[in-house]
Amino acid sequence: MITLNKWRRGFSFAPEGRDDLTMYLWFYEWNMFEAVHPGQHTGGDHVPQKTLNDNAGVLEHPDLGLCLNVTGSENGADLLLLITNKTDRTWPEIAAIIPCFNPGKQPEVTETRAFFDDDHERTWFLAEEGLVPLIRRDIHYNHTFRSAIDTETAWSDKWPTSPTNATGGILMRESTDRTWVAGIAWADFLSVQGHNPWRCMHQSIRAGALAPGETATIRGKIYLFEGTRHDCIEKFKSDFIYERNTET
Repeated sequence: MITLNKWRRGFSFAPEGRDDLTMYLWFYEWNMFEAVHPGQHTGGDHVPQKTLNDNAGVLEHPDLGLCLNVTGSENGADLLLLITNKTDRTWPEIAAIIPCFNPGKQPEVTETRAFFDDDHERTWFLAEEGLVPLIRRDIHYNHTFRSAIDTETAWSDKWPTSPTNATGGILMRESTDRTWVAGIAWADFLSVQGHNPWRCMHQSIRAGALAPGETATIRGKIYLFEGTRHDCIEKFKSDFIYERNTET
């Protein structure tokens, strides 16, 4: 069973009796393409409300219309995000927010060195040819929305884009001894990216298109279990089919 705990930026996840394998969810770090705040790429906000009871919790920012429900499970955690457009703008179909899934960074929290990947050899995403190593910090966009992204984006050196598209909403990393795997997945995604200063995995959540006052509900998963990337991708394929609900 995975145990949840609070930390300043969100929740942490640890297998029973294995605090040395703790992973952290920072909710949330970035916005993309007009989600929440105007602009192509804007900073996220610290979520002010965190509740945790019986290994289930909620991260909520009412002013921004964000509510993430998190429930610990045997192999990770179940995620359910409700995001309401509180602005007077209709967000485009490529609007997204980015939580940061990471192994911790001192001095804020204890670092989990077992899930460091400084050589960029053990972090994987799903592309057309199958699982592919995430070897640079380039963004790999969802192939479904690539034409819209190329039309709207003014590229920068800070956020380079890769010609290799992502075809599934999963980003995962094997431990240094390759006996454990940690990953994050969403039913609706825009991009995958990582290896930033927090040694992170960025699996963006596609929130658009969303009219003012409309709410999108998107399901996600944290994976943290003894196994390999191949085990994780099989769980992902079993857990997810495309599902997206919007309501006003």
